[in-house]
Amino acid sequence: MAFGFFSGELLLLCAVACALRDSKNTWQQSSRLPQVPTEVECKAHSLFLSVDIPASGREPRFEAIDATGAYPVTESYGAQCGYTYSVQPMLGRVDLRASYFSCHTGNQNDEVFTFMFGVFVMDESGKESFFNVSKTCSVPPLSPRVVTCEENYMEVSVRTDLPTAGSIKEDFSAALAVAQSSAVEAWQVMLQQEGQQSEVMSIEDAATLGYFIMVTPGRLVFRTTFGQRHASVKMVDGGAAEVIQATVFFRRNWMVVMVDLVAACSLDKGSFDGYRLHWRTPPVRTPLVVGPSLRREYIGMGVDGEVVDERAVKDRGYYVTVGEETVGSSISSAAGSGIRKHNVVRQMATPPVPRPPFSVNRESVRGYSVAVGKETVGSSFSSAAGTGIQKGVVTKHDVVRQMATPPVPRPPFSVNQTTLEERVFQVFLGNIPSDVELVSVELNGQEISVSTAAQMGYSITRVSEGKDTFAYIIRVPFDDQFVVKQYTSAGFEYSLEIKWTLNIRPQMEAYYHYSSVSALIVDALPPVFDSMCTDSGISFMKDHQQYDYLWDIAIGSYTLTPQLASERGYILTNDSTTLKLAVPLFTIGYVYEDITLQQFYGTFELLARNAKTLEIEQSSAKRCLFQTTELLVCSTEGVMSVVADITKVVPSADPARTTLLDINCRPQETDETRVLFSFGLNTCGTRFQIDQQYVTYENEIIFHEMYSTDSRPVITRDAAYRMTMRCIYPVRDTESLFVDRKFRAETPGIGQIKDPVKVPPQMLKPMQTVTKPSFWGSVARKPAEHARVGQWSAPLDKYAQ
Repeated sequence: MAFGFFSGELLLLCAVACALRDSKNTWQQSSRLPQVPTEVECKAHSLFLSVDIPASGREPRFEAIDATGAYPVTESYGAQCGYTYSVQPMLGRVDLRASYFSCHTGNQNDEVFTFMFGVFVMDESGKESFFNVSKTCSVPPLSPRVVTCEENYMEVSVRTDLPTAGSIKEDFSAALAVAQSSAVEAWQVMLQQEGQQSEVMSIEDAATLGYFIMVTPGRLVFRTTFGQRHASVKMVDGGAAEVIQATVFFRRNWMVVMVDLVAACSLDKGSFDGYRLHWRTPPVRTPLVVGPSLRREYIGMGVDGEVVDERAVKDRGYYVTVGEETVGSSISSAAGSGIRKHNVVRQMATPPVPRPPFSVNRESVRGYSVAVGKETVGSSFSSAAGTGIQKGVVTKHDVVRQMATPPVPRPPFSVNQTTLEERVFQVFLGNIPSDVELVSVELNGQEISVSTAAQMGYSITRVSEGKDTFAYIIRVPFDDQFVVKQYTSAGFEYSLEIKWTLNIRPQMEAYYHYSSVSALIVDALPPVFDSMCTDSGISFMKDHQQYDYLWDIAIGSYTLTPQLASERGYILTNDSTTLKLAVPLFTIGYVYEDITLQQFYGTFELLARNAKTLEIEQSSAKRCLFQTTELLVCSTEGVMSVVADITKVVPSADPARTTLLDINCRPQETDETRVLFSFGLNTCGTRFQIDQQYVTYENEIIFHEMYSTDSRPVITRDAAYRMTMRCIYPVRDTESLFVDRKFRAETPGIGQIKDPVKVPPQMLKPMQTVTKPSFWGSVARKPAEHARVGQWSAPLDKYAQ
C-alpha cells in the first residue's frame, strides 16, 4: 500500500549513517596522482564507474565521499548503501555501480544527483595512491514507484507527493511537522512474512538487521540485501521470486499513516543454450500489485544499464517474449554488446569458473558476459487503508542481472579445398573470432610471417564467416619449394603440413592449429617412351598426358627443345596428342658398343627430369644393332675407334699393310677394303695439343707399299697413304689428365677427319716412327657449335675436312 504524503517538506532519516558510523574515515589527497584509465557514465538507474586494473594486478578499491567523510565501499557496506562492486577480469577492469539513492550521494529534488569517490590503486612496488572521481547526473522524473533488483540488493522507492484529498494532505503535513520535531522513534517499521507474525521495530533497529530506510526530497527509499530473515521465496506465476514486505508507519491522533515498501526480485540466474543467454521472470509480482486492475504498459530490455526501444532490441538481436506465466528475455552471444574474451588453455577441460567466464579448450575458446537490464512499467490501483480512496499509481520495475556463458569452446577447424586441376593447395581455417589474428604460418617446418608470405607470393586471405567470426584461406602451389613430393605405387603424391600461429588481442596470447593436406596425382608418373629401331637410327614416341609439364625431356644434361633438335639434326614432331622424335644414326647422344667391321650397337637414351629439381626420375633407352660402313668414335674412356675404307683413295691398297703413327699398332680387323682401329689416346704415337678450351688428340692411318728401282730391285716401305683422325675434348672435362696419366672425360669427344693424302714414293728414306704422345705446332680448330657435347660419331665422308 502507498499513501501520498509529505508534499514539499523533507524528513531525513539517515539510518544507515547512524548505524554504520564506524565506516567513516578521514581522507587526504594523494601527492602523486596515478594515471589509470577511468570511465564514468550516468546510466538509467545508477552511476557507472569503471577503472582499469593497474599493471600490479591489484584490484582498485573505492571510498564514497560526502561532507561528513569517506566511507570504504566494501562488499557488505556496498549492499547496504546501494553500491555494486564487480570485477571484470576479461576486460581487466573493475566496475562500480552506485544507485541514485545510495548513501553518500548529493540529491537535488530527486532530479540532480552528485557523486564523489576516492579511487585507490596500488603500483607494482606495493605503494598505494588515489585520485578523486566526481560526477553529476541529471535524470528525468522517476515513476511514482520504482523497484530495483540489483545483483547484491533490492531497492524500492515511492514518491511522497502523491495526490490525496485536501484534508488528508493537511493531516500528513501536520504529521511530518510532528515527526520533524519529535523523536525518531515515532517512525516504525513493520516486517511481514507469510505465515509468521509481523515484527514491528524502530528504524534504527531495522538498520541493524540490514533494512535501511531513507527519505529524499520527494521519495521514501527502502533497501535490503538478499537472503534476509524476513524474506520469503515464492513461486509467482511460474517463476521463483524473493519477496520482502516492509511497511513504514507512524500515528497522528486518530490517523495512522502507512507506506507500503515491498520489494520482489526474480531469482532466475539465467541459462545458456550454446548460442543465446536466457533470463526469465514472472510478469506480475503479486506482492507489488494487488487486485485485478493491473495493466501492463511496457516491457523493455537493454545491456550495460541502458534500456533500448523495440527497434533497437530487434536490430541488436535481443528477444523479449511475454507469456501467461513468464516474461523471457534473451541475447545472442554473438551480439555486439557485452564482454567477450578469448583465452587459451592447454587442458581439455577445467573446473567451472565464476562470472565472468574464462574460455576452456585445447586451443581457443570464447567467453561472453553481459549485464542485462529489464524494465517493466504497469498501471495499477491501490487502496488506501483506512481511507478507501483509490488512485492510479505507475510502478516501474528495474532488474539488473550480469550473466555469463559457461566456457564455450571455439576451436578453429580447417578444410582442404584443394582442386587437383589447379595444382594448388587451398586450405580454409575457420571459426576465428574477431579479436584473433593470424601472425605466421609454418609450411613443412619453415615458419613464415604473414607479411613475408605475401612478399614471397603466397596468397593468405581473411574472409568473414559471420558477425564476429572470420576465416583464413592460404594457397600453396604443388611445385612450391616447401611442398614434399614423392612417388608411390599409386601415383605422384604431394603433402603439406601447416602450423597456423594466431594471437589473441590485446594480450597477444598465442595459440596454434595444425592442418595436414595431401594430394595424389594418379596419372602423374614420369613419361615413358615407346621406341623402335630403324635402318637410319632410333625413333621414340609417347602420347601426351595431363601432367607432362611436371617433367623435362632431356638428352644428357640438355633439355630437348625444337632448337636443340634442329641443331643436332633430330627430327622432332609434337602435335596435340603425340610427341615423336627420330634420332638419325651418328647424331650427338649415341653410345656405340661392340664395334666390328660387320656391325655395332648404338644406344640412345631419353631422360625424364623433374622440371623443378632437375632430378632424373625416368629413363627411356633403346639399343639397336646397325651395319658397319665407316665411323669414328671418341669415347669418354679415352678410346678412339675408327672404321675406314682406304681403297677410296688407293684402289689397289692392301688394308692389312696399314698402321698408325706407331707402326706396331696394326688394325684389329680388316677386309678387302676397310680397316678397324681401336686404341687408347695415350698409345700408338697419338699426339695431343692443349689450348685454353680444348684438348686435341691426333693420329694417322698410314698405308705402306713396296717399290723397286730400275738398277736393282730394292724393296722399301714408305707412307703412300695417310688419313688424319682427331678427338677433341673440353679442357674442363679432362683436368685430371696430367695428374695420374689416366684419361677421364665427363662427356664423349668430338671427332674430326682430315682429307686422306697420298704421299709420293721416296726411295730408301728411313721410316719415322712416333711411339709416344708429342705436341705439334698447329692449333686445333674449334669444333662445330652443334657438336659440343655428347658422344661424337659419324661416317668418315660426312665429317671429312
